[in-house]
Amino acid sequence: MGDDAGMDITVVDNAELHRFEALLPTGEAAGFAAYRTSPGRLVLTHTEVFDRYEGQGVGSTLARGALDLVRDSGLALKVLCPFITKYIERHQEYADLLVKADS
Repeated sequence: MGDDAGMDITVVDNAELHRFEALLPTGEAAGFAAYRTSPGRLVLTHTEVFDRYEGQGVGSTLARGALDLVRDSGLALKVLCPFITKYIERHQEYADLLVKADS
């Protein structure tokens, strides 16, 4: 719907840099979602789409890809990033990933 602008983006986990990256077919990064890990948990701290790619659906593609990778990892998720928080509010199918408030 309005979330995807049709760019061919692949989301990968760059564990060395502790971030999920939105990669173009050329291998160039269009943005990233930074994270840190602790036992059994991944914390998304910051999402950034590079200026030249803003408004092209990169952020939504990155959020969806990062959340899918978190789901595949089996880790619980804590979100400090306002962009990812808003994405999950609009896409409740990811709400089950979130760490409960008392944990």
